[in-house]
Amino acid sequence: MPATPSSEIFERGLRILAQGDLDGWLRLCAEDAVFEFPFAPEGRPGRIVGRAALRDYMRAYPGQVASPSISSLLVHSTSDPEVIVVEMALRGIHRASNTVRESLFIAVVTIKDGLITGYRDYWNPNGARPISDQAA
Repeated sequence: MPATPSSEIFERGLRILAQGDLDGWLRLCAEDAVFEFPFAPEGRPGRIVGRAALRDYMRAYPGQVASPSISSLLVHSTSDPEVIVVEMALRGIHRASNTVRESLFIAVVTIKDGLITGYRDYWNPNGARPISDQAA
């Protein structure tokens, strides 16, 4: 599928996050971006509004997963050029257990004027599956 401006921004964000550059990734998000997690477990937010709140939410990410990589990625265009649907698998070393784990995600992403303004993430936060018993 040919790249679109929205898919290019999304994929750039993935590369930036994989490098552990949270501030660089946040610069791709609108100041008032809304991130929603319909399947968030009890005690975790189902909705995050704004770049500052998103920074607080994502702050722990680099410390939880080492060597993150996208093991599969499909980006689907929609009839709205500002909206994409993303299917992806994120693989990395879960630091607490020293195991390689993979999480599956489906997200509906809205990108306006070159910034992520909406992200609705349909992932199972309890479903990271082990790929191996020990990190290499």
